[in-house]
Amino acid sequence: MLPTFPWDRLEPYKATAAAHPDGIVDLSVGTPVDPVPQLVQDALAAAADSPGYPTVWGTPALRDALVGWSGRRLGAAGLTHRHVLPLVGSKELVAALPAQLGLGPGDRVGYPRLAYPTYEVGARLARADYVVYDDPWELDPAGLKLLWLNSPSNPTGRVLTADELRRTVAWAREHGVLLVSDECYLELGWEVEPVSVLHPDVCDGDYRGLVAVHSLSKRSNLAGYRDAFLVGDPEVLGELLEIRKHGGFMVPAPVQAAAVAALGDTAHVTEQRARYAARREALRGALEANGFRIEHSEASLYLWATRDEPCWDTVGELAKQGILVAPGEFYGDAGAGFVRVAFTATDERVRAAVQRLG
Repeated sequence: MLPTFPWDRLEPYKATAAAHPDGIVDLSVGTPVDPVPQLVQDALAAAADSPGYPTVWGTPALRDALVGWSGRRLGAAGLTHRHVLPLVGSKELVAALPAQLGLGPGDRVGYPRLAYPTYEVGARLARADYVVYDDPWELDPAGLKLLWLNSPSNPTGRVLTADELRRTVAWAREHGVLLVSDECYLELGWEVEPVSVLHPDVCDGDYRGLVAVHSLSKRSNLAGYRDAFLVGDPEVLGELLEIRKHGGFMVPAPVQAAAVAALGDTAHVTEQRARYAARREALRGALEANGFRIEHSEASLYLWATRDEPCWDTVGELAKQGILVAPGEFYGDAGAGFVRVAFTATDERVRAAVQRLG
């Protein structure tokens, strides 16, 4: 029912890269490596004495924080607690959403032609059909129940404009399709400022049929905490809340307290962005000097790079230099000539990669 887990196929190349005399530079996965902000650690520790079960909907303080952040950062006005829902990380939601929505055989899930593999996995787990698109409004709407957007994109770093988002919202509403926008990299725009599907310029303040997915993994180095959330249509979120209550999808109470601290602070986000910006600039320059062309990559934590050769050839050659990257094929057949290069390694490892690239 499921494809081979993509990163298992990288293991031989990882072994080659790890044999480099100066060790591996692993740029294949966008996992944070920098410290968790101290104020977040302090909030987690202060809530450590949490013997009781947490609630699926989260504490009122967490819901307040989610509503406040969404208003400030997304421009979403008029939100209430009914417009937000905590998640145990965003990946579980992506994989489980089609099934939790009650989709099944005969229903269709749409997602970008180049995309995070878990969109397909979610459809497969629900035994629903799936279809990829270049422009969502060109899809056949028959049987289409769930439409995924992803801006900024993983893997390409492409950012959809407000006009593109607005057109997609209008199309989805015209055809009665639930639109879910994966915006986990929204705070990591480099050449453009990403816009949420919930911004008034996109949806006119009307959240019906719209849900946005956000995460604290990247903005706050909290991948290990598994904390994310949904914002949007209260009718959809209300149904999901009931389902998730039965399934016990509970964010641990100390993590909820840590999320409140993270969402209320912007200084650590600014500091982390500066780290990533420097690593991005260094790696981009080294890759381009080595004959790579970078496409899109105006946001997110990745460089979408090509030397106009099969992606596995590129992966193999870089592995010989001790550098591990992700083959574009992981994200769809259209990525077969690209590799995804994460700039989430430490400064020291990024310097090593730059030196090896010459």
